[in-house]
Amino acid sequence: MSAEKKKKPGPPRSPGSRSVPAENLEALRREVSGLNFELLDLLNRRADAVQRIGEIKKEQGLDTYDPLRESKMLEQILKKNRGPFPDGVVTALFKEIFKASARHIDDLARVVSKTSRSYRKRDTVVRVGDLEVGGKSSPVIMAGPCAVESYEQLDLVARRLKKLGVRVLRGGAFKPRTSPYSFQGLKERGLEILKLVGAKHGLLTVTEVLDPRDVGLVADHADILQVGTRNMFNYELLKELGRCNKPLLIKRGFMATLEEFLQAAEYVYHRGNERIILCERGIRTFERWTRNTLDISAVPILKTESHLPVLVDVSHSTGRKDIVVPISRAALAAGADGLMVEVHNRPRVALSDSSQQLDLPQFGKLMVELKPYLLGRGSAAGKGA
Repeated sequence: MSAEKKKKPGPPRSPGSRSVPAENLEALRREVSGLNFELLDLLNRRADAVQRIGEIKKEQGLDTYDPLRESKMLEQILKKNRGPFPDGVVTALFKEIFKASARHIDDLARVVSKTSRSYRKRDTVVRVGDLEVGGKSSPVIMAGPCAVESYEQLDLVARRLKKLGVRVLRGGAFKPRTSPYSFQGLKERGLEILKLVGAKHGLLTVTEVLDPRDVGLVADHADILQVGTRNMFNYELLKELGRCNKPLLIKRGFMATLEEFLQAAEYVYHRGNERIILCERGIRTFERWTRNTLDISAVPILKTESHLPVLVDVSHSTGRKDIVVPISRAALAAGADGLMVEVHNRPRVALSDSSQQLDLPQFGKLMVELKPYLLGRGSAAGKGA
């Protein structure tokens, strides 16, 4: 064995590899950095050109995305490819550039919704008389029978609700029902009763409007107009309500996404009525143990995406009395600005939705259970519970 120590073999070199002097390495790095800046400039110049194309297409009423044009451009690019990137890598890179350009055009075309946080950062507070809904205001309880059935019935319920600290009396005068043979409400007489009872007990009132032609009539009798779940997609009604100066409560359609829900509110807001309250009331799923499925996640999502106040209808969302207390707690804990609850003096003989309406003692117990949640924001509601 030679006196000289044998050198340990180094890592294998790839064919044709050679060491690069440090000064050459730095020069190559500077070259790569310069190319990065050139690529960035070219990408932005391309985006400007694509934007101008999009504006022209919009003026001409053409679709912004043209798959045939994209395919032809890619074909021409690959013909010019001399490596070292293979065609597959070049295709993937340019498809990402095409996607980014399309998203850029879509973002520019998208109108900022007036109901979104992007349009208004602070919470909207809807004022109804001396009552405030939303913002840092205390949660509001809107309660009353599903339908106005008689003056005596509504008067009895309203008197008790007033003592329990409720500020808003609900009651349907026009009732959209699944069956044409079901009770449809007292209509104009129901509106008159609601107005008389509300004034007698110093309660604000909320009731549903079904027809654009009835907006003026309902507005003359109620303090808050309601759009029911079946009418959330009634755009002609929404447009008419946008021209009305009354506060509006819009219930989410039972088959509507949250985006569709906010777009319904946008119809109203766009036409000048900014006094909008959103109401989550459950959506239709395959579940059969509840009437609907309460989408509790809708509350914080709507509060994040929109500046409008959000209520939860704890009666229609489940159709069950036995879980109304935990459901109400969950809604308020999730950030709801209030609840809507159906209350009847004799639910068993109610002309509509008898199974989900609380009787007066049950509602009294609910208000006792909710007192910590209602007083958490400095509310006076529930003091009489």
